[in-house]
Amino acid sequence: KTAYEIYQCDWSSHVCSSDLVVTMGVAGAATAGKASADVSPYASPGPFQQDTVDAWLIIHADNTASVKLGKVELGQGTGTGLLMLAAEELSMDMSQMRAITNDTAVTPNQGSTSGSNGMKTGGKQTRAAAAAAATALKTLAAASLGADASTLTVKSGVVTAPNGKSVTYGALIGDKLFNVTVDAAYKLTPTTAVPPAPGTGLPPAYPGLTKPVSKYTIVGTSPKRLDIPSKVNGSYTYVHNVKVPGMLHGRVVRPKGQAAYGWTYDIVSVDPSSISHIPGAQVIRKGNFLGVVAPKEYDAIQAASALKVTFADPPTIASAGDLWKQMRAHDSAGLAPAKYNVNTGNFDTAFAAAAVKVSQTYAMPYQGHHPIGPTCAVADVTANGARIFTNHQNIYSVRTGLQTILGMPMSQIRVTYVEGGSVFGTNPQGDVVYAAALMSQIAGKPVRMQFMRWDEHGWDNYGPAMLQDIRGAADASGNLIATEYVQFGMPSYTTVPTSHMTGTETISVSTSANADSTNSGTQYAIPNRRVVTKTLPLANNYLKTAALRAPQALHSAWGYEQMIDELAYAAKMDPAAFRLKNIASLDRELALGLTTLTYNRWKAALVDVMSRANWQAKVANSVAQTGDVRKGRGIALGAFAGTQAAAVVDIEVSLKTGKIVAKELWVSQDNGISFYLDGGINNSIGAAVQGVSRAIWEGLNFDTKYVDGKSTRLNSSHTDIS
Repeated sequence: KTAYEIYQCDWSSHVCSSDLVVTMGVAGAATAGKASADVSPYASPGPFQQDTVDAWLIIHADNTASVKLGKVELGQGTGTGLLMLAAEELSMDMSQMRAITNDTAVTPNQGSTSGSNGMKTGGKQTRAAAAAAATALKTLAAASLGADASTLTVKSGVVTAPNGKSVTYGALIGDKLFNVTVDAAYKLTPTTAVPPAPGTGLPPAYPGLTKPVSKYTIVGTSPKRLDIPSKVNGSYTYVHNVKVPGMLHGRVVRPKGQAAYGWTYDIVSVDPSSISHIPGAQVIRKGNFLGVVAPKEYDAIQAASALKVTFADPPTIASAGDLWKQMRAHDSAGLAPAKYNVNTGNFDTAFAAAAVKVSQTYAMPYQGHHPIGPTCAVADVTANGARIFTNHQNIYSVRTGLQTILGMPMSQIRVTYVEGGSVFGTNPQGDVVYAAALMSQIAGKPVRMQFMRWDEHGWDNYGPAMLQDIRGAADASGNLIATEYVQFGMPSYTTVPTSHMTGTETISVSTSANADSTNSGTQYAIPNRRVVTKTLPLANNYLKTAALRAPQALHSAWGYEQMIDELAYAAKMDPAAFRLKNIASLDRELALGLTTLTYNRWKAALVDVMSRANWQAKVANSVAQTGDVRKGRGIALGAFAGTQAAAVVDIEVSLKTGKIVAKELWVSQDNGISFYLDGGINNSIGAAVQGVSRAIWEGLNFDTKYVDGKSTRLNSSHTDIS
């Protein structure tokens, strides 16, 4: 046995297994479940041949099933949802299901796990693999029971023939390989997996393979989430809890906040003697990568603080207060070229002749991921290979990056997912993994590396700042006739894994920033519609950015729906009635002669949320109020990843302080068939809470040199920049 036997957790029994799970699929032995003592803990042969059932699941002799999850648990219930799909297709109970968590030595490569594809692509693959296994098991049962496979019934993993004879899955194949290949048409591999069309929820049933949805009994229900009990009772293993014998603790040393991206805190000098008084503290440096390690975590924290280091001065950037002016200046200088994302009808002519029209500018600041638990990783790098524990969303891409940084073949780098404080969008989860690995390689011992709060806040891959010019027009009857959405697109800067860790900075820059065209008009049937992206220049004036949540969608829905409110107010109409009058629908599309049918599910979400919130029609601000605290009610539409949503929120605002308080929220969404109902509800609530926080409070502070890594809170005045 190795020192790493705590990391594959069985959520159902809350017991962590050792070699039995760790070595599954590694040795390629004839018996999938047998431990293999001669397999190195660093061996990492994946990704496996993913068109085989054995790459995805194991049936055990005790009539339970272990499902190999290539998608990870991000705190959203994804693991529970995937097990539900597998149990459904196998006709087993949830109590019989086990999860084998993401590990490059064990599980398939399903690519990155994000909120919109954990179940969409992951569910498609798991469902097809489980269905193929069920078909193979029925074939084995037919031979065992002397019956035609089509006459057999299955319940709780027990196959029964018409004559009453039965056999369990475990008796048929317990802990042996299926050796069954799934037809490529079922698209098990991430490179060919096709997500279901928007609104369908589940992928289409494969004739002769998967169950028809009408026969589902588990999918669409709400069993208890498998990871919650151990999280509540404190027995759950987070990556922060992982311990390896002889482990050192590490901290990075860099300025307290990033400056213009492209500047990577060049080091002028380091004085190692400045931490000589701290027991066991050691400076770790390679190129412009700088850190410290020590046997005790608090000593590592102290050493990082005490180390005397001089960094080169960063270039000057526009401060938070001057950001919008800078964007305008780039546009005026012709440095923000425009392109059409959508251009139907003739906006200019329709807008000029409209009876009712509004023109407004909206802006959202940079915002950060900032999980409550700072990012952490544990690495044990030896001459024989590397063993990595991380909560990264894409462990196979981590392995690829580590190959470059460590200079060893990927087959010797084993990466295991262990849940952390949270990863979503593209927070600096990779920075911590690469830092831990490099520290371990240089120190010659395992290293647990954790960010401090100012590292997490000051060096995040921030959600991009966004400036929007939006115009809308309606006729005298309140019919939308034209809208224009112009977005200043922030270039997306991404650092490849070798950045400032090998001494050579390599930056990958997205030169084209596309506006989201879904939430900037497909909510409504509009005969004249224009969506324009103005791509800001690739200068060193902006901060490092990446996806935060629903890239671009939040910005566009936020600005566009405010414009709809202002247009409804100008038309002297109730904002909900205005939306219903103009909602995208087949009848309205045909009446307007539009050739592209937009989503038809917006109305269902809107009508439902109005009912739940007991919406009372009136023109905005038409009821006189007195006193300091005024009350208001808002309504809006939005969509992402094939789900339409509508929300109503009641707020209070103080005229003296400007403080806004969200009192109550209602959310309705149409996401087709839900795999795991409670998981969907959980996501909806989380999105609402995060949305309120981002709308009212969150924003990034920075001066002309650095991001303020300690404070990231702004008041709501940043929205008033028109």
